[in-house]
Formats: sequence, structure tokens, C-alpha cells
Amino acid sequence: MPFQQGSARTRQRTVLLVGIVVLLAALVLAVVLASLLTHGKHQDSPKMLKWKDRGTTRNLQEVILGRCYNYIAERYPELGDKDCLKIWESLKDAFIYKNPCNITSEDYQPLMELASHPIPCNKSLFWSKTNDLVHRYTKSNQNFLTLEDTLLGYMADRISWCGDPSAPGINYESCPKRSECESNPSSVFWKMASKMFAEAACGVVQVMLNGSIEAGAFRSSSIFGSIEVFNLNPDKVSEVHIWLMHDIGGPQSESCSGHSIQTLKNILEERNLKIICEDNYRPVQLLQCVQNPDHTDCRLCTNST
Repeated sequence: MPFQQGSARTRQRTVLLVGIVVLLAALVLAVVLASLLTHGKHQDSPKMLKWKDRGTTRNLQEVILGRCYNYIAERYPELGDKDCLKIWESLKDAFIYKNPCNITSEDYQPLMELASHPIPCNKSLFWSKTNDLVHRYTKSNQNFLTLEDTLLGYMADRISWCGDPSAPGINYESCPKRSECESNPSSVFWKMASKMFAEAACGVVQVMLNGSIEAGAFRSSSIFGSIEVFNLNPDKVSEVHIWLMHDIGGPQSESCSGHSIQTLKNILEERNLKIICEDNYRPVQLLQCVQNPDHTDCRLCTNST
């Protein structure tokens, strides 16, 4: 009997040891599999590193937060109820760990709601191919606001961002251009922001176009031509003033009677919007002449005696 009892205990110990070994083996296997899966997730995706545009701006969080706080403190203290940290989080959530070619308007909706603010009537200034000039003008004349002078546009102006399904979820090496895929983070953002900016416009609105471009001042493929002009509300907008600017000393490829301007006028008239077009709007031309004071285009007319 003692021998049989000893054998039984030995078998029990053996079974117990085998069970422990199997359990440990299972745990080790689980850890190894988890490690492999995690490693696979965190590997940089070679495909995502070959986009043609510049990658995400370094220190993006600090840039966005700094611009947000600065905008509220220095420009519009009345927006002091805006939560810059929530705004940053909503921007990050819109693209981080996402395929940069599959961004949707829904991704940005929370950001648009958090950062939007009213635009005073008669102050909206749209533009196309006049980036430098129009923003030099709004810096010198606070009576007008471009999209880049709103909180949304100010935070995002001249920076880049896109995600990557693999860690760290943000691609700092490259981001897709619009020609590579239209639903990229930048294109979707600016389309939504532009639409919202146009919808908010009221009273007299202005648009600064470049009359020195050979292809025409108004382009239906531009953000203004494809989005903003169709989202102006005729019930809120009384008039559209077109400022057709020519480069100082540059070609005067188109005037207010030009072909593309007529196309724009037709679109606006079909939407029951009144139009006034002016070649070389004088206040803007004077700003151009600050850098070219001796050019013949900058000579003031004088009455002969």
C-alpha cells in the first residue's frame, strides 16, 4: 500500500509539473506572438514614406498650441473661451494613425466646430494666386480678413501634417500631394475650412485675383473657383468686389473685361450676386509700389497746369 500511494503521488506531481510546463509554454508563446504583432504594427510602412510632399511639421503640437494661444491673446481676446488644447486634440484625432489617403470631412468636423468663430460683415476677402500680396494687405489693413486670418487658417497656414497606420501614427518624412490622392489631410482640411469661410461671409465681399497669369485670373479648379464661390450665400452677401491685380512691371494678361473674369461674373450673376470689378485696386497697388517706388507703374497721375 505505501508503495502504491507513493506511485500515485508521483503521478500527481508529474501531471502537475506537465500542466505547469504547458501553461508556461502557452504564456511564452502568447508573449512572443504579441511581441511579433506589436513589432509589425510599429514598423515604418515603406509605402507611407514615399509620398511626394513634405512630411509633418516638426513639433506640430507646440506649433498649433502656440499659434492658437497667440491668436486669442494678441488678435482676438474675445475668443478667450476657445480651448486650444481641445482644438489640438481634435486636429490630432482627425489624422493620427490613419491612412493619409482616406481622410473624410467627418474626421475634421469636431475641429471645425471647436475653432470656428463669426466673421464680421463686409470683411471677408477671398483670393487666388495672390497669396503674398493679399496677406501683406490684410496685415496693413485690419478691415479685411482672409481665411488665413481666421483662427483655423492662422493655425494651419504653411504647415503640413499627415498620419501613418504604423507607429508613431504621424509621418514626419513625407505626405501625399493632392495629385497623389485627393482625400489627404491637407486638402480635406482646406476644402472644409474654405467652405465654412464662404458660408460665413456677409455684406460686401472682396476677392483678389492675379491678372498677370497667362492662363487666366479666375480658375474653376482653384479653391475659390470650385468651393468658395459656390458657397457664398446670396441671402447674406450683397455684392462681390473683384480686385484684379497685376504684378508691378509684369504682364497684364487679363483685365476686368477678360475671358476668365467674364466666366466668374456669369457664375456670380447666376447666383443672383451683384459684381463690381476693378483693375489694380489702388490701395493694394500702393502697397505693391512700396517695394517698387520708382517703377513707371507706380507713378501717380498729376494734373497738368
